[in-house]
Amino acid sequence: MTRKERFNFVISYFQQHAPNAETELLYDNPYQLLVAVILSAQCTDKRVNMTTPAIFEKYPDAASLSKATFDELFPLIRSISYPNNKTKHLIGMANMLMEKFNGQIPLTVEELVQLPGVGRKTANVITSVVDQQPNMAVDTHVFRVSARIGLTVGATTPLATEKQLLQFIPKDLVYIAHHWLILHGRYTCIARNPKCEQCGLTPACKYFQKNKAKPAS
Repeated sequence: MTRKERFNFVISYFQQHAPNAETELLYDNPYQLLVAVILSAQCTDKRVNMTTPAIFEKYPDAASLSKATFDELFPLIRSISYPNNKTKHLIGMANMLMEKFNGQIPLTVEELVQLPGVGRKTANVITSVVDQQPNMAVDTHVFRVSARIGLTVGATTPLATEKQLLQFIPKDLVYIAHHWLILHGRYTCIARNPKCEQCGLTPACKYFQKNKAKPAS
């Protein structure tokens, strides 16, 4: 199977089995999504979704969040990983939104990465989810799944993975392919013991062919 054939197989499979894949973070608007994605770094979406309602109730927009003090916001974030840094990032992010972007969430990667707590991955998530831009966010799941299946070859960094995926995934599918790979990594192609027996991608998967496939008799 060529690499292009592998991509075609994976895309066709997900189009059939996960046509409506989307983020598991709960949000009502771009501001809420940005807060949730910043909080989700090295933390589960489930934990973030348990935490954000209280934040959104007290700070419903960037204007209110920009006026928060560390001591006011920190207790709402305490249960999230790296709460100190994330508290500072959220307040700094809100302040820059007010000062530089009139309180609105910018929708270009170049502008988003200027915000405290926002790296390339987060910016790619925001632009692809809110605006369906062809930007591929690479988290640990995307990185692992892409390499295991053989969609990427020798990609040692998230950026290298991003570039290789964008070479083969049609532009109009990038925004949803991000969710396909994340959810597959979260529930099927898990880190320690991938559930190959439950996976429909095994005919195209290099990891399966090398480690799990029975040799032909």
